[in-house]
Amino acid sequence: MNRKVFTRTTFALVAAAALVAAGYVAGSRRATPNDPAAAVAASGDKIDPKTGRKVLYWHDPMVPNQHFDKPGKSPFMDMQLVPVYADEGGSSGIRIDAGLQQNLGIRYARVRRRDVSAGFDAVGTTQFDESMAAVIQARTTGYIDRLYTRAPMQRVAQGEPIASIFVPDWLAPQEEYLALEASHADENLLAASRARMRALSIPDGVVAALDRTGKAQTHVVLVSPANGVLTELNVREGAMVVPGQTLAKVEGLSSLWLIIDIPETLALQVRPGMTVDATVADDPAQHFGGHIREILPGISTGTRTLQARLEIDNPGTRLTPGMLMRAHVSAAKPVSRLVVPSEAIITTGKRSVVIVRNADGRLQPAIVTVGNDTGDDTEITDGLHEGQQVVASGQFLIDSEASLKSVLPSLEGSAAPDGSASTPASASTAGASRTYETTGKVEQVTVAGITFSHRAVPALGWGAMTMTFNKPAADAFPDVKVGQTVHFVFKQTGDGYQLTQVEPVGGAQ
Repeated sequence: MNRKVFTRTTFALVAAAALVAAGYVAGSRRATPNDPAAAVAASGDKIDPKTGRKVLYWHDPMVPNQHFDKPGKSPFMDMQLVPVYADEGGSSGIRIDAGLQQNLGIRYARVRRRDVSAGFDAVGTTQFDESMAAVIQARTTGYIDRLYTRAPMQRVAQGEPIASIFVPDWLAPQEEYLALEASHADENLLAASRARMRALSIPDGVVAALDRTGKAQTHVVLVSPANGVLTELNVREGAMVVPGQTLAKVEGLSSLWLIIDIPETLALQVRPGMTVDATVADDPAQHFGGHIREILPGISTGTRTLQARLEIDNPGTRLTPGMLMRAHVSAAKPVSRLVVPSEAIITTGKRSVVIVRNADGRLQPAIVTVGNDTGDDTEITDGLHEGQQVVASGQFLIDSEASLKSVLPSLEGSAAPDGSASTPASASTAGASRTYETTGKVEQVTVAGITFSHRAVPALGWGAMTMTFNKPAADAFPDVKVGQTVHFVFKQTGDGYQLTQVEPVGGAQ
């Protein structure tokens, strides 16, 4: 009995040892260099087991700015991550032959820093400066016996007569004063008579004239208090006036108000005191200076704009109310900004891109955030740093590393079959008309496009993935069905990748 137990125990130990050995062998086989992730984990350096080249990082060519430390499946697309090798300099751009650069007319500009005045452009309309308005009123009851200006909007000068008023109530107190003076009355009585005349709004000049001339005056001439325009004239000859009645209004022209509309997005950037440089359409060479006087409260619900009141100097009174003017509003102190030539910026509609020349001479697209235009330059608020070189002419519309490889391959030191460099015309034509093809399975068909799980596209640096391609028209490729295996041809457009041909494998569609 004991012998049987011993035999069974020995057999169990041998079996366990065999299983452990088998597990070790299996684990060793799984950890062979055929597993990229294991190869990376086993070594401090990132080595591609297929090529033996050192890898800087892995990434998805459709999202080139996102880097990964290990190979694997892309979280963005149904494809494997692609390595970027150290001997490529970490650049996903391309190198252009120097001779071809000259043939294509590629010109570079340096990102530089300059002082610019932070501001914006606006359009406004001139108005009278209401703070300079002056009114002409009657101080006593009387009658208009003469008008020197007979219509509104006439220009008047300071001291120019406006109207003459006959005041019969002035006659009695003046005659009384003359009688007291002729009778050599006491000085106290004369002072009381003068005080009574002032209370009746008789001007001091009329009272002083009594002592000189000895004659009573029953007319008073009202004059313009300033240079300007007679904007209101509320009386006619023969009309009766009463104390406090406004007879006329004079608006000055030495300065005007300019009312401008400011977009709601700039509302927080505008403040009183900002300087203004305004011009008129008929003579852009004439500049009129001023400043923002005040910001008017409230935003228009229709235009979503805020109004600001600007004070514009008007030397020589050349400007008149109602004129349309262009104004550049800027801060009092200039600020330092990074700028590039405006022609270097490619606007795709969704973002702004510039083509950067790296230190190794390769070209690579960079997404930037742009600010205001300052002459021929545009401010860059993010995406570049001072001293970088950007392509100022000959750049292409690029929105990802994949399109970099598809749009610019003809620039990569390409040559014609006879060995000569290609011309700019042939290079641009090749980039615009190039097509790509592969085979895949139809996963979904919509009005706008078709989704394939397709094989790799080496020309674009793509691995196998699932991706949607645009259809040239809603009724294109009507016979394509879900589940079919097809051979399809596509090209790059501004909206992505567009199908040009779809054929079932084994026969034409």
